[in-house]
Amino acid sequence: MKCPVFLCCALATATPLLGEEEGFTPLFNGKNLDGWVNVNCAPETWSVKDGVIACTGAPIGALRTPRQYENFIMEVDWRHLKPAGNAGIFIWASPISAPGQPFLRAIEVQVLENDYGKTEKGENKWFTSHGDVFPIHGSKMVPLGRHNGMRSFPSGEFSLPSPQWNHYRIEANAGKLRLSVNGHEVSGGDDCTWRKGYLGLESEGSPLEFKNIRIKELPPTGATAEQTAPVETTWKALYNGVDLRGWKAAEGAWKCDDWTLVAQKPGEALVGETAFAEGELIIDVKLPKPGDGVVSLTWHGKTTPLPKTAVGKWERCRVRLSAGGAVAWKEGEAPAEPKAALIGDPASDVVRVSASAAGIEIGNLYFRPPVAVAAGGGK
Repeated sequence: MKCPVFLCCALATATPLLGEEEGFTPLFNGKNLDGWVNVNCAPETWSVKDGVIACTGAPIGALRTPRQYENFIMEVDWRHLKPAGNAGIFIWASPISAPGQPFLRAIEVQVLENDYGKTEKGENKWFTSHGDVFPIHGSKMVPLGRHNGMRSFPSGEFSLPSPQWNHYRIEANAGKLRLSVNGHEVSGGDDCTWRKGYLGLESEGSPLEFKNIRIKELPPTGATAEQTAPVETTWKALYNGVDLRGWKAAEGAWKCDDWTLVAQKPGEALVGETAFAEGELIIDVKLPKPGDGVVSLTWHGKTTPLPKTAVGKWERCRVRLSAGGAVAWKEGEAPAEPKAALIGDPASDVVRVSASAAGIEIGNLYFRPPVAVAAGGGK
């Protein structure tokens, strides 16, 4: 396969072996997950054994760094434990999952096992298993080399099949990203937005392992606010994507469907087991068909319907819990102020979520405590 001009020189030189290049800092201590944040997965999804980060693949979700990075070189070894496994590495990512998605908004570096998507007709025209790079869920990128839309395809096939280990070197600088697979630079993009954000590992349905994760930070190049992911570190996921731990519901009332919950019995509530003080909630909602379907939230004995959402489309709703009651609005719109002081039973500080019709889906349930606002505005 003929390589694009921008890759020819890089392909001739293998990546230095671990330990040869100075300036790197480990991102994984080989013992536990200190220094990582479980974004939206079950506690057992991510674990450490025998010096590796092990992922079960269920549910779809992410493990991310606690802080953001702008310019850097990141190296990581990975391997799938089964053929046709799917996963990824998120670069310049959001702190929580994108609206209506279990994934982070990011530039994704694909981590596919070689058998993924293999067809009798040969090469898949939409993706490869050898190091695609592409923006997802709001991010943007100008792809280099052979590409489909904004998806950059690798110039060569260098990844090894399961259960062999593969080595990725990701160079990210001033909005430019380059991926090297087992010592060969193969794909990338320019003009990435965002170009500063969190780094994440993806769980997507199949068991895999990561090790030797390290980073070398490079001098900043002035990423603007528009080029930077939101700095939001206090969101906590309320649903683990596997079961109803942390919630109570009548038998058969709600179905766990990976990262989503599907209403089976209209009006039957999901009842939180944890008391909620003042703060803010996120709930993504999807209606299955036209009608009067609505999701409602009850707190302190007062029920607040979430805003009407479009049929067949995920939309993100936010709910503010305060002494004035619960106020709900769609993300991107201005929230209204409560009209009266909180009424109902102040001792009932658990949250109840109910749907008025079967088939309504909710996902991405998050909570955070009140956000301090500095003098002059801002978060």
